[in-house]
Amino acid sequence: MAAALLLGPAGCSRKPQTPQAEATIEEPNTLMSTVRMADPKAASQLVKGFYPPEGNAWRWTSKAFTVTLRAPADAATRGAKLVLRFAVPEPVIQRVKTVTLTAKVEGVALPAVKYEKSGDYVYTQDVPASVFKEDTVVADFALDNYLHSGDVEKRELGVIVTTAGLEAK
Repeated sequence: MAAALLLGPAGCSRKPQTPQAEATIEEPNTLMSTVRMADPKAASQLVKGFYPPEGNAWRWTSKAFTVTLRAPADAATRGAKLVLRFAVPEPVIQRVKTVTLTAKVEGVALPAVKYEKSGDYVYTQDVPASVFKEDTVVADFALDNYLHSGDVEKRELGVIVTTAGLEAK
């Protein structure tokens, strides 16, 4: 009997069924005009240069970071304001002395701002209407000075960002 049990499955020519994908209704992935760094729904808009959220409120950046943003209503005719809320931590200023933040939206350069003290800042710049050819835009940020990996920890550390967004004019 034991031999019959052992040989039984070997003689079976039936193939196992492959699971079939079921159709599901998913919520559309709506991009936001303002990205809050701790919001898990916004993570897909953080293209590069952002580390995982910390303190349930903010993220460290590397020397260059990029975010995709939804254009506000009427941006194609009125333009918009790019707003980055961030902090330059004391350890960064102590080591590098100054940090200059530059930004581009869809490749259009915006004015750079130099920060010489630690603290909380809001970088706000006008973005011309000509940039808004699509419903979404890519905002690239870069820092001239930052903490290189190995200086304080293994990561390359720039600034601490709480929100990045576009506001209607």
